[in-house]
Amino acid sequence: MGAPRPYARSQPLAITELELDPPGPGELLVEVGAAGLCHSDLSVIDGSRPRVMPMALGHEAAGAVVATGAGVTDFAAGDHVVLAFVPACGECEPCRAGRAALCEPGAAANAAGTLLGGGRRIHTPDGEEINHHLGVSAFSDHIVVSQASAVKVDPDLPSEIAALFGCAVLTGVGAAVNAARIEPGQRVAVFGLGGVGLSALLGAVLQDAGTIVAVDVVPEKLELARQLGATDAVEAGPGAVAAVREITGGGADHVIETVGSATVLTEAYDATRRGGTTTTVGLPDPSQMLSIPAVSLVAEERTLRGSYLGSSVPARDLPKFIDLYRDGRLDVERLLTHRLTLDEINEGFDRLADGEAVRQAIVFD
Repeated sequence: MGAPRPYARSQPLAITELELDPPGPGELLVEVGAAGLCHSDLSVIDGSRPRVMPMALGHEAAGAVVATGAGVTDFAAGDHVVLAFVPACGECEPCRAGRAALCEPGAAANAAGTLLGGGRRIHTPDGEEINHHLGVSAFSDHIVVSQASAVKVDPDLPSEIAALFGCAVLTGVGAAVNAARIEPGQRVAVFGLGGVGLSALLGAVLQDAGTIVAVDVVPEKLELARQLGATDAVEAGPGAVAAVREITGGGADHVIETVGSATVLTEAYDATRRGGTTTTVGLPDPSQMLSIPAVSLVAEERTLRGSYLGSSVPARDLPKFIDLYRDGRLDVERLLTHRLTLDEINEGFDRLADGEAVRQAIVFD
């Protein structure tokens, strides 16, 4: 963590050959078809989201099951799967309440760098254990994951498209549909137009929002947002809040923030109208603090809420979102701006840090 930029020179991600144990009980051996590069990976690299080291990085992936561990009955060799970065145990209180993104054993395993069952399946030839990233470790040609991290999908869905559903689409579309619960005709603004932000925009379009304002610093992303259904585009900066409030006639009903910055979240809150909801999916450095007028929550009946994994239940929402994609109602393919080989991964994270890409995918197959 914390290697200096450019990453193409400092090489924070080393490509090396590791040993992979067979799947344990309730686990799958998966051959990865494609893995997406996400800001959550970048946050580990730059140290803003510290994780246990050493770690095999990557959490957004799709592939095919090669083998299954003991007790696995819902998956078989040859099944194609998309992986979700929160393994849902199905038994804890949040899981029973339909809030799989808040699975308590899943969160504990992710923090510890283990699989859901508590074990690690990756190690160096001399036996040093390697931590798993969010139960997936997607930047590898083969991985072992908990069956609770996997959702079966049709094999004809290209891996580099399928992978995006595991994080960008679940998080972004889920934020619009499950968390914000945008209704037809409402005014919406999205701050930050990476893969998650543009997915949130697609979710707003899906929900038949009236006005959709896209906010970012990159002109090319603003243009892509227009093509994907934004009615207005605003350059991020000092005048962005005033512009959003003017376009929406006093503030948006729903503002979704995806940047992972307390400063941007404050702007998103300021761009929300009285009685409106601000939904944040970004993950800022834990040291960042948010300051808002406390009285506004009551006097203006404002709502500020977080959404992790798009407040989704992967087993329920992934198939639904994929069906919407197949029906032409979620233009997910437009989010994929670069296809990479594994040896281009550090350059890919330079591109991501510079805002030059929406979603990049390492394609193994």
